[in-house]
Amino acid sequence: MSFNTISVVGLGYIGLPTAAMFASRKKTVIGVDVNQKAVDTINQGRIHIVEPGLETIVSTAVKDGYFKATTKPEPADAFLIAVPTPFKSSNKNQRDSVIPEPDLSYIKAASESIAPVLKKGDLVILESTSPVGATEQMADWLASARPDLVFPSLTSEFTADVDVNIAHCPERVLPGRVVEELVSNDRVIGGMTEACSTRAIELYKIFVEGECVVTNARTAEMAKLTENSCRDVQIAFANELSVICDKLDINVWELISLANRHPRINILQPGPGVGGHCIAVDPWFIISKTPEEAELIHAARRINDDKPQWVVEKVKLAIADFLQANPTKTAKDVTVACYGLAFKPDIDDLRESPALNIAKQVEELHSGPVLAVEPNIETLPESLEGLSLTSLEEAKDSADIHLMLVDHKEFKRTALESDYLIDTKGIW
Repeated sequence: MSFNTISVVGLGYIGLPTAAMFASRKKTVIGVDVNQKAVDTINQGRIHIVEPGLETIVSTAVKDGYFKATTKPEPADAFLIAVPTPFKSSNKNQRDSVIPEPDLSYIKAASESIAPVLKKGDLVILESTSPVGATEQMADWLASARPDLVFPSLTSEFTADVDVNIAHCPERVLPGRVVEELVSNDRVIGGMTEACSTRAIELYKIFVEGECVVTNARTAEMAKLTENSCRDVQIAFANELSVICDKLDINVWELISLANRHPRINILQPGPGVGGHCIAVDPWFIISKTPEEAELIHAARRINDDKPQWVVEKVKLAIADFLQANPTKTAKDVTVACYGLAFKPDIDDLRESPALNIAKQVEELHSGPVLAVEPNIETLPESLEGLSLTSLEEAKDSADIHLMLVDHKEFKRTALESDYLIDTKGIW
């Protein structure tokens, strides 16, 4: 059975590019999102996120009639669910807090929204990063909503054929390169049955040029979590090393460069923490399922979540040193500039950003002006309304304390020398 119409539920940083790629192959695509403004923007051939090359694809697909957005699901042959999976607890960044519980309510809502339009022969794929077992839970929700259809379960391989195929296929793309990597990267295909995997491969091969590697749904869920947890542990080592070197008066950047000369050593670079919607989040899905066993992963999370506070303490010390050297000034006279707010270089995404967290804390504790330099955004979020968004040159000229948080290309192209420079990225 071919896929004539494809529906993508959730038109964010992953869902929208995925929908656009199917539409670019001249498939009819229906994008679904609860955000009316996003839906209207897409139907005008524009996009509500920043991703190089994406707007041209969306504009062409909308113009040619292959792509439309709506707030209510419509019948299709395949449904891809790419909605958020946040946490119920907001305290996961506190060392002694209770381990946060994943919130699957968005997946449940998406499942219940597509259930009325499902028919025999359809395919449902969960792309949302999820704790192990979420795909099976989604199948149960769909089965409850549509008792007239047969859905796969853990015992489906030993029963009659199902009516609706279900699989988990995690996205594995890098923001800023999503359009390219959606096509070229390998895909992990975790069907609940062998037939489910076969149907999922057929769907992705519409545009995916990488290899589609088959496994079961639980292993597919765990694969994405494992990739990002591994990175989190590696970054935690670098971040802990930077704190140790600071105490011992050692240049951590030089140290890592020397250590990496060994042919079997590849230490990552430290920073102000770990951000983004993957590396800073996905390890918690493993920890929440196996808290007693995930000791190393949990320790890495604590180290990386503690690093922003360490940076804030460095800012406090720098302000104190500046005031001691300038006794005629008060704290209100001291201007602090924060260079970078995004969670990684050269993008506009502020989600789970340690730089954003640090800038907010500095603004709250400091009575003087706090400047924000973020070349990838035009306005500050409401949570940072106390800061002043300014240019790189103005910050360099007017600030007394300089806090480098994100190594954007604009910052790498310039130089800054100051007795009151806190460089968490080692570029100045």
